[in-house]
Amino acid sequence: MDHSRHIPLTSQDLNEAVLVNAPVYGADDHKVGTISHVHGAGAQTQIVVDVGGFLGLGAKPVLIGADQINLMRDEKGEVHGTTSWTKEQLEDMPEHKH
Repeated sequence: MDHSRHIPLTSQDLNEAVLVNAPVYGADDHKVGTISHVHGAGAQTQIVVDVGGFLGLGAKPVLIGADQINLMRDEKGEVHGTTSWTKEQLEDMPEHKH
């Protein structure tokens, strides 16, 4: 997927209404997880990404900083993120407890 034409989100967009259910893709452009929850706002935003599982069952929530995900809108206006983390690296992170 070519992200060069996608529009980066602003700090005002870093909220649950915009981010929840957005897919997150790793460096190889394979889906590594889905955003399930957002803590904080602006530059201090923490994002919970559900990793693994199947059809939402058995997924492990992990907490990462918004600065570790490139969040953007594609040509259709759909929000998604990219990260340099691999699915395996995210799965090895501690489980986030809400």
